[in-house]
Amino acid sequence: MNFTETLNNNPIFQLVADSAQQLNVRAFVVGGFVRDLILNRPSKDIDIVCVGSGIELAELVAKNSGREDTYLSVFKNFGTAMIRIDDWEVEFVGARKESYRSDSRKPIVEDGTLEDDQNRRDFTINAMAISLNKSDFGQLLDPFDGVSDLRRKIVKTPLEPGITFSDDPLRMMRAVRFATQLNFDIHPDTFDALLSMKDRISIISKERITEELNKIILSKVPSYGFKLLDSCGLLQLIFPEFCLLKGVETEEGKGHKDNFYHTLQVLDNVAKKSDDLWTRWAAILHDIAKPATKRFDKKKGWTFHGHEELGAKMVKPIFTNMRLPLNEKMRYVKNLVRLHLRPIALSKETITDSALRRLLFEAGENLEGLMILCRADITSKNGEKVKRYLRNFDIVEVKLKEVEESDRLRNFQPVITGEIIMETFGLTPSKEVGIIKIAVREAIIEGQIENTMESGMPFIIEEGRKLGLTPKL
Repeated sequence: MNFTETLNNNPIFQLVADSAQQLNVRAFVVGGFVRDLILNRPSKDIDIVCVGSGIELAELVAKNSGREDTYLSVFKNFGTAMIRIDDWEVEFVGARKESYRSDSRKPIVEDGTLEDDQNRRDFTINAMAISLNKSDFGQLLDPFDGVSDLRRKIVKTPLEPGITFSDDPLRMMRAVRFATQLNFDIHPDTFDALLSMKDRISIISKERITEELNKIILSKVPSYGFKLLDSCGLLQLIFPEFCLLKGVETEEGKGHKDNFYHTLQVLDNVAKKSDDLWTRWAAILHDIAKPATKRFDKKKGWTFHGHEELGAKMVKPIFTNMRLPLNEKMRYVKNLVRLHLRPIALSKETITDSALRRLLFEAGENLEGLMILCRADITSKNGEKVKRYLRNFDIVEVKLKEVEESDRLRNFQPVITGEIIMETFGLTPSKEVGIIKIAVREAIIEGQIENTMESGMPFIIEEGRKLGLTPKL
């Protein structure tokens, strides 16, 4: 298999080839770019391995490009360099071989041959190379028959899988990630090694694990990755809270849905509508507190009262443990988890403007994400029930738009501020000021007053009098 024609369509490859010949080193395109080229998947990231110094080759390629806008980064500690030309990123590294101690995933690295470099690759589909050398330019070098594994849609390690995963346990997460992204199966021997080696994931940092998990979450059908992680035992080790959702209890002939599989269905439903990682995380965590709130009521059956509030409180500890950001991304997820039942409740009952105002106020900028989550949360096997709920959601969304256009309540701030309240009654910051502020907010949401000074001032004077306060007019 030869890719000369394809390589000739991009001047970057000839630039690298000429620079390598100038340095008298052999260079190859390796890894994901080769895999994606064969799969006809778009890719802007190119990995170059040379039998020599990757840094020297990168520096010469940057110089030979003759362009002032060529961006070069050198990472001497890792022996790598990266060049950015237009929207292409080209990473350079010298061919190397690695050996590992049993208690560490940090390898002992030595210079090596192309064969050594291919041997240390994680999977056969990532161990292919294309020559950039004059004698065999464009020729595919596939020592582990990765092309066949691509055709069979198989993720398989090039060497004995126990050795591959013991050397670098993060590869276990990567096996699931590639299977999920490509919709491939994991080879039985490779999967058996996942089962037997899973405990070794403990030496990998939380950040690296979460990075791979996020890539699984961002795939087209993320539930597939979660099911693989669960089947091999990794999910229990990296995300035990999620595993608690599994299973169905029955009392007096009454059962409840399996919240593990329900959540995965919700996640897939969200994935069809949104590429946003944090909306997908909200789907993952929306029912996370159901195990802790599960109760059996003889009249009502199984209940999960308060799971949305407790779930919102669980978001920060989970994000902290996963090394996810504790910023507005976390607050977004927390808000969606806390509010995810609100639109569903509105769709079942007569919709009042005050209920719509309250939802607009509490959801704020998160409203679109919340509605995506709530629609995704309808997973009943009863098709008519699903259609009825979705029709009701359409009505809710129309009414929300009407109220928003008339009241401008999303992210609104009452014109009556704490400073105005203190000035009116001659107060310093105090409990009374807070009570009146909340009363003003609630009155606006309930439609009792307009969000104006003319409507608000008489209201706060009356509220102050209820607290024994006299306005300082």
